[in-house]
Amino acid sequence: MSDAYFAWAERLFAPERLGEKPEALRGIRVLDLSVIIFGPATADFLGELGAEVIKIEMPGAGDVTRILGNRSFFWKNVGVAFFGMNHSKLHVGLDMHKPAGQELIRKLAARSDIVIENFKAGTLEEKFGIGYRQLREVNPRLIYVANTGFGQWGPFSRGRASYDGLAQAVSGLTSITGSGDVPTKIGNYIGDWFGACMSALGALAALHWRERTGEGQFVEMAQCEGLIRAMDWTWLYAGLTGRDRTKSGNRDPVWAPSGVYQCRDGWVALVAGTDAEFRGLGRLLGRGALVRDPRFATAGARREPANAAALDELIAAWCRERTRAEVERRCRRAGVAAAPVMTARDHYESAHFRRRRAVWEHDDVVYGPMVEYGPAPKLSATPARIRWAGKPVGFHNEFVLRKILGLTDAEIRALEADKVIGKWADRAGPKPPDGWKGEGLLQ
Repeated sequence: MSDAYFAWAERLFAPERLGEKPEALRGIRVLDLSVIIFGPATADFLGELGAEVIKIEMPGAGDVTRILGNRSFFWKNVGVAFFGMNHSKLHVGLDMHKPAGQELIRKLAARSDIVIENFKAGTLEEKFGIGYRQLREVNPRLIYVANTGFGQWGPFSRGRASYDGLAQAVSGLTSITGSGDVPTKIGNYIGDWFGACMSALGALAALHWRERTGEGQFVEMAQCEGLIRAMDWTWLYAGLTGRDRTKSGNRDPVWAPSGVYQCRDGWVALVAGTDAEFRGLGRLLGRGALVRDPRFATAGARREPANAAALDELIAAWCRERTRAEVERRCRRAGVAAAPVMTARDHYESAHFRRRRAVWEHDDVVYGPMVEYGPAPKLSATPARIRWAGKPVGFHNEFVLRKILGLTDAEIRALEADKVIGKWADRAGPKPPDGWKGEGLLQ
């Protein structure tokens, strides 16, 4: 591709002009009743695209992600896990166990476009009286999004909580991951994040339907089913052949040679899947005759386990003598696909990801300079963005209750006295950083 194309694409998306462009979901209000990752990330994706998100938490302690991990996970009095799925939200401390708190939820839902929750199926309806069937009475146009581990109905759904590891197990992802006999969990909370992405997609489709018909609807997302949908050909293969997909470890099940190889300063992933790439790899290794070896002459032959293992040994020996940068540079020149196995520090220092704002540096009014992972989809006319970092519990109580619900100062003080609403407890997790003097409060 020509330099002119890349220059045009960069001008079109122009990260430095992001603030001058509108937001795709501006004017859409999301009421986020969820906790931990699955639900909050769904709301976060919508917020990155411009929706106004109101996050409801219990006064005092707030969302459990504020205290996840040991003390090494804390930064400026909050567990760093909290920030990743709580960008640009308005934070309200509200006790949904109290009738007055439930009434406030109804009033907020009446003024919202989308409600998101991730409690056990039926909990908000039967325990709190603020499920879909109740809230659609106050807002027929409401889109109600319920995220669970296993769905709102079905034999596996009733009374079951879920964790990401359980969703990975039920989806079958764990059974095909790793190598050897032991099923292996993926290293991050992929069920939460991928499920949240699909849940947000469902909410956007429901918004489009409402635009056409005026009708709201119930959107439900089962965490394990999101992962099942991402299992590519695994279940199709089993259904048609009667055989389960086997583990392939770091070796790609389709392309060979492929794998992760150690260099002098880290690791690289390398794939030479086509005949042209394999010829380039042979020249790179100084073994041009490999293409005439019957074990390697065709893609099918190269996929045979013993032949793939022999190629792995040759590539591993070549990589061990070189740095990641040298391997990547020489592979590119030879027409072989290769990339470094990147660490968090590599991301932090990456000029590529910073330029594209996949690594997002911003100055937050409460927490100061921050570096976070930025929005993934890039929209040329209505780019996604991070407006501010997650805030302490109840940080926006007065703003939301006064500006959105029209409550008076006296009504807000009465709700505080009755412990219906509240702010942070004076302990690490829910409270502001030490030395905070009230900066950033919205009135």
